[in-house]
Amino acid sequence: MPVQDLEIAPSTVGEIIVMAREGDAMKLQLRQFIADLNDDEKASLTALAWVGRGAFEAEDFAEALATAYAEATTPTEDYLMGMPHLVENLEAGLEAMGYDVSEIEDGAL
Repeated sequence: MPVQDLEIAPSTVGEIIVMAREGDAMKLQLRQFIADLNDDEKASLTALAWVGRGAFEAEDFAEALATAYAEATTPTEDYLMGMPHLVENLEAGLEAMGYDVSEIEDGAL
């Protein structure tokens, strides 16, 4: 059971994870995909990555989300694509928030 609803569909996060795994072959498409998200989705994606890397706990997601909005001075696609271990951070963030990553990546959500 998810800890809190996200402002981005888990399936969208799953698409980002799959594209990020493709590496250089998907780099431009991934950059554009993230750029095309709305501001709420971008902030939620950033907050999710922060939870996944341990900067925030899942219970503090609202604080992470507020911080993502407040500190959005760089294009989200540039920030996230420059983040080491983006895939692992997003997967860990989803898991911490109570989502089943295997279902998401298989397209079940």
